[in-house]
Amino acid sequence: MALLKDPPSGVEIDMNKISSNLSEWIVDVTGAAGTNYEGETFQLQFKFGPRYPFDSPQVLFIGSNIPVHPHVYSNGHICLSILTDDWSPALSVQSVCLSIVSMLSSCKEKKRPPDNAFYVKTCSKNPKKTRWWYHGKF
Repeated sequence: MALLKDPPSGVEIDMNKISSNLSEWIVDVTGAAGTNYEGETFQLQFKFGPRYPFDSPQVLFIGSNIPVHPHVYSNGHICLSILTDDWSPALSVQSVCLSIVSMLSSCKEKKRPPDNAFYVKTCSKNPKKTRWWYHGKF
């Protein structure tokens, strides 16, 4: 409800693309002004499992416009610790969206992760099944 009532700047839930059981949402995210992604719009897919909020949602970029970013793979998977190891039930969809917008905003150079081709060929469809190694800056 917080996301509907008071969405962060550049974040909008697509009410037409929420599953009937509320387990899957599509959220539109627009790049912040003055960043490499200014004016670009991306779609995030949130899938909530039965243990949410004690278990993190599955979150990935979908559609034809996946951001080119050192922590975003071309299949939409996002290497961001709060989506796995650093998840807390205190986090909300709103805070996840803000973290992703912040991650995009901090990017200095648009480029894919160095292991993009290998990862995309070998990974699970569910990014939560990846054992991420978190190191480095955006």
